[in-house]
Amino acid sequence: MQIRNIAIIAHVDHGKTTLVDKMLRQAGAFRENQVVQERVMDSNPLERERGITILAKNTSVRWKGTKINIVDTPGHADFGGEVERILRMVDGVLLVVDAFDGPMPQTRFVLRKALELRRVPLVCINKIDRPGADPHRVHDEVLDLFIELEADEAQLDAPVVYASAREGVSTMDLDVTPVDFAPLFDAIVAHVPQPPSDAAGSFQMLVSTIDHSPYLGRLAIGRIERGTVKVGDTVALLPYDETQPMSQGRVTKLYVYEGLDRLEVAEASAGEIVSLAGFEGVEIGLTVADAQQPERLTGIAVEEPTISVDFMVNNSPFAGKEGKFVTSRQLRERLYRELERNVALRVEDTDATDTWSVSGRGELHLTILMETMRREGFEFQVSRPRVITREGASGERLEPYEELMVDVPEEFVGAAIEKIGPRRGEMLEMKNPGQGMVRLLYRIPARGLFGYRSEFLTDTRGTGIMHHRFLEYGPWAGPLAGRMRGSMVSMEDGTVVAFALANLQDRSTLFVQPGEQVYQGMIVGENSRPGDLDVNPTKEKKLTNMRSKSTDENIQLEPPRELTLEAALEYIEDDELIEVTPETTRLRKRFLSASDRKRQSRESKRDRAS
Repeated sequence: MQIRNIAIIAHVDHGKTTLVDKMLRQAGAFRENQVVQERVMDSNPLERERGITILAKNTSVRWKGTKINIVDTPGHADFGGEVERILRMVDGVLLVVDAFDGPMPQTRFVLRKALELRRVPLVCINKIDRPGADPHRVHDEVLDLFIELEADEAQLDAPVVYASAREGVSTMDLDVTPVDFAPLFDAIVAHVPQPPSDAAGSFQMLVSTIDHSPYLGRLAIGRIERGTVKVGDTVALLPYDETQPMSQGRVTKLYVYEGLDRLEVAEASAGEIVSLAGFEGVEIGLTVADAQQPERLTGIAVEEPTISVDFMVNNSPFAGKEGKFVTSRQLRERLYRELERNVALRVEDTDATDTWSVSGRGELHLTILMETMRREGFEFQVSRPRVITREGASGERLEPYEELMVDVPEEFVGAAIEKIGPRRGEMLEMKNPGQGMVRLLYRIPARGLFGYRSEFLTDTRGTGIMHHRFLEYGPWAGPLAGRMRGSMVSMEDGTVVAFALANLQDRSTLFVQPGEQVYQGMIVGENSRPGDLDVNPTKEKKLTNMRSKSTDENIQLEPPRELTLEAALEYIEDDELIEVTPETTRLRKRFLSASDRKRQSRESKRDRAS
């Protein structure tokens, strides 16, 4: 049987998942009358809510006698770890680029990884029906990107398919009216090579990803590099580190992918992407090999994380009221369990028994973990993000830098440049394609982006778009401009009262509404001026037997600012924490008492002076 293994890679929102949807429909993966939801590959509830792909997923279609195994990958830079290990399973990549936006930061990242691994590229310029689309310009920009990434001659000859994933049409020539996805399927079959098919050799497979079944336990997913595997075979598990001992296991179940389903089979040979059951201790990066001839494959090297936060046991006055899992043992077990499938994550114990340092690729990478744990019933606290520094060759301090790309309307360009400057952003490029949006490209310290997204959206009236990706480690940039406003901190425990908020809303942006419970040290709003302000949101109107003009005054309150986990991470300072529970996200001070905060501030000033 002819097999093609291909990964679909692109920047976020360029249409990968919609493209896979239409490919499945046109290749006959669904019955004619079958009801299928949109973006069927985004099966995780968080993916459907946010409209992004977080986890890579396998599927397959059959086209003219050839089985095409397809892997849909995440488009956001924070989930680059998923993309890096998936590329080891495939022989070709379909690079999807928006016909309006052109190549974006993540396009460069995933393409560079694919070219380094010598994967055969195909280019799909998507959304050709979008207003303002310019496929000819985007084609030239993609070619420039290939040259910039030092693609070889064969890779530069990558075929280009023009498509509209939403309409389900594609063409190799823009002068020809597209009808269906036949040109796209034919290009994949013609240009992606057949995987290595040494079925006679000893069995060998690299575990590229992990799945879990409530009945079978952990499932090892990867491409068979060599040989054949059968149900009942005894195989060896070889760890990434050669100094560690190998273990053995027996294949209890064997699956291949057909459409969206896992199909149980008795045996599979080299080139096929399979899922194996029967190994409790299997991890990503291990080699599964013939027990008689255990030969190790090169493991998966994933780029190191760049930012970290502290996860702490919740010790606020409201601790334990909403969550099912609140103890340090439960929190520690859950964090270390996440390492089994999230290869780009790092978890480390700290000197404190109730605190763990968790490192990831970016704020979104970490907030997805927090949101997942919150929905599982966990209760915990999180500190402000901090960058992970390194020591240079000559002993200097290095910090991570990001490539920041912003698209802003012409009238807001000045506001964007004015805000990025104090954050030590260095402009690399400024382009105005003449469509009303100006594209700015910056090199900026990763910590310079903390808290900037909300400011950027405010400055551009919600019309600006920003993307960033890790670029390199560079010299420490020194102090940066931080948050310009202080917090409003509750000085009392109790229930929030509308009368108190009416007096506070003129000088702040509120985070709470009447009827909510608050405690001393909880942040209830953002002050309109620098410096924190202690307030009493539970203060009620005094009742007297005297009538006054304002007795029956109708109190009108503005809606409070909704605090998502990303917004909260961007907002907090070093002396503040986020309290995350299954039902609520609250902000609080590390030290709840006002006297404790003053004493801590004095000690910090004394330490800096000395």
